[in-house]
Amino acid sequence: MRSGFATIVGRPNVGKSTLLNAIIGEKVTITSSRPNTTRHQIRGVLTTEETQVIFVDTPGLHRPKTALGNRLNEQAMDSFHDVDVIIALVEANNAIGPGDKMVLKRSLEVAARGGPRLLVAVNKVDAAGPAKTAEQLVKGLATLEEIAAALGDAAVRVAQNAEMFPISAKKGKGVDVLVKAVVASLDEGPAYYPAEMLSDQGAAEHIAELVREQLLSRTRDELPHSIHCVVTEWEDKYVKVEILVERESQKAIVIGKGGDLLKEVGTHVRSQLPEGTFLELYVRVEKHWQSRPEVLDRFGL
Repeated sequence: MRSGFATIVGRPNVGKSTLLNAIIGEKVTITSSRPNTTRHQIRGVLTTEETQVIFVDTPGLHRPKTALGNRLNEQAMDSFHDVDVIIALVEANNAIGPGDKMVLKRSLEVAARGGPRLLVAVNKVDAAGPAKTAEQLVKGLATLEEIAAALGDAAVRVAQNAEMFPISAKKGKGVDVLVKAVVASLDEGPAYYPAEMLSDQGAAEHIAELVREQLLSRTRDELPHSIHCVVTEWEDKYVKVEILVERESQKAIVIGKGGDLLKEVGTHVRSQLPEGTFLELYVRVEKHWQSRPEVLDRFGL
């Protein structure tokens, strides 16, 4: 059996979580068009008769503005360690910018030290189209080689051996080819998780994230970063989720007029839970929680 770990890295909103779900074939992590949706490393487990690959979804690397942002970056950076493959994700339909270059540089630095194999996935080819995708593949390789040249001979060798994969995580296009390349990069090893296990995320964390996912799709641009959800009670089929925001004005937005927004969120989350689950949502203000280390510790962030 071949087994090992592959981390998926990239700047915010390039489709890392969507790719993980496409690889596993199930929804193991929430997705959103909002940047920095992922706040923890989440492991998706792909098991076949001959292989087990643990794919690690990570927060997007970015320039942090809060203590929370710093911790998200730390989690993303930590994911480079003790893995067999790095999948660096960039977009086919957007220019390769400073954030992408930071990800590629970090990936080259780690791989050049005799560590993991580097694969570069160019995502969202469905939005870019064939011509723009081909252009981006050429630009991506040139950018990788340019960064590697500044890092030294070892990085140059990594860049020369790196493979480029055009994919659409949303449509599933090219994902199977990428997975085969990951598997081919692994050595023989044991299964680390039971064959039926799809993710290391606990049930309580999963429900809290489902609530946050629905809120992200319904709230104003300035609010998503200020939302945190946590299961505070769970007994039989009764589950209580606290939704934390930073200001009273945000609490009113989350509840909605006459409680309509919160009811809508609850309805959509319940549809993804076992039949008969009673889900209670409660909104509470935790002032400036993103910038308070003691609160982040309490939230496990």
